[in-house]
Amino acid sequence: MNEHESFLPYNLPDISDVEIDAVVETLRSGWLAPGPRVKRFEEDFAAFTGAKHAIAVDSATAGMHLALIASGIGAGDEVITTPTTFAATVNVAIHTGATPVLADIDIDDYCIDPAAIERAITPRTRVIMPVHHGGSACRMDAIAEIAHRHNLLVVEDAAHALGTSIGGRSIGTFGDATVFSFYPTKNVTSGRGGMLTTDNDALDARCRLLALHGMSNDAWDRYTDRGSWSYQVLAAGYNYTMSDFQAALGHAQFSRLDEFQRRRREIALALNARLAALPEIVLPAERDGTKHAWHLYVVRLRPETLTISRDEFIVEMKERGIGTSVHFIPIHHHPYYRETYGWAPGDFPVADRAFETMVSLPLYTRMTDAAVDRVATAVEEIVRDHRT
Repeated sequence: MNEHESFLPYNLPDISDVEIDAVVETLRSGWLAPGPRVKRFEEDFAAFTGAKHAIAVDSATAGMHLALIASGIGAGDEVITTPTTFAATVNVAIHTGATPVLADIDIDDYCIDPAAIERAITPRTRVIMPVHHGGSACRMDAIAEIAHRHNLLVVEDAAHALGTSIGGRSIGTFGDATVFSFYPTKNVTSGRGGMLTTDNDALDARCRLLALHGMSNDAWDRYTDRGSWSYQVLAAGYNYTMSDFQAALGHAQFSRLDEFQRRRREIALALNARLAALPEIVLPAERDGTKHAWHLYVVRLRPETLTISRDEFIVEMKERGIGTSVHFIPIHHHPYYRETYGWAPGDFPVADRAFETMVSLPLYTRMTDAAVDRVATAVEEIVRDHRT
């Protein structure tokens, strides 16, 4: 079966012999716990982002939770974030005992609107958690100015943003802490995992302590010839560390980041070139002075120009053997958050408008030019068949 006859998924990881060999070598080394490969991954990742510290963790969720807990966030505090995100961004605030507060988005890039942040601030606000949606950069200069003026922390959810930059400066150094994801769908994967970056020495030390049960010595220190079996538990910590074989996979993937990003940009530009001729489709934006990581390729339908809904569009793409997704069902649409915080559809009208019309088309490095053409052709056909 060739690619024109088979189902084209929304996303696939790109694993080569480089990654396989790195993992096999690690498995044969006898060292699976956090160790030398984790340290090397952390060092190289910090150098890439320009951050002083990088901490490898077992998920971006763990990294965001660590950043909040280590910063002393808890009951009585409020954390402002966006409704257009995955549940993890809100859940980590809830797990500290804090209250999540939502601020609406900008329709152009689906990132949190600084003006909406300003309106959401109360005397209890402690943290702003911007989300770099799909690899598009949030307006970090404006967010940093708001945070400085109100004495707030900034913890960036950069799960989509490895490869994103503003003014040539990599995401990873704008906030007090930034957290990246290496989930299988991300631009770089370790199968499961994440990375927390910070320039704050005290925050780095506290996060490292909390990531391994609050222990005074980590496994690498304790089980080498320069370590000691003795340790003390200094805090009620968590089991949030990355294993060495995860780091081997992640670091090998990271070594291919330039290759991955070149291909992602090629695909995004090719889709832009084809779909720009369709006034019924709003293309993803890359603001001046920023570099999009192209983790997602999100288009929006103009409902007034089409006789089908977004959901019907997705069905027709699937009938043509093409997978799509939606990023995201807004937080205030989910039953738990509606029942707990009293939110409802309509509360954040820009996020609602985006959600009703947005579709994530396939974009991953293993896509061939023929597959890209197939996606563009399918969109063209559906639009042509359903124009008003």
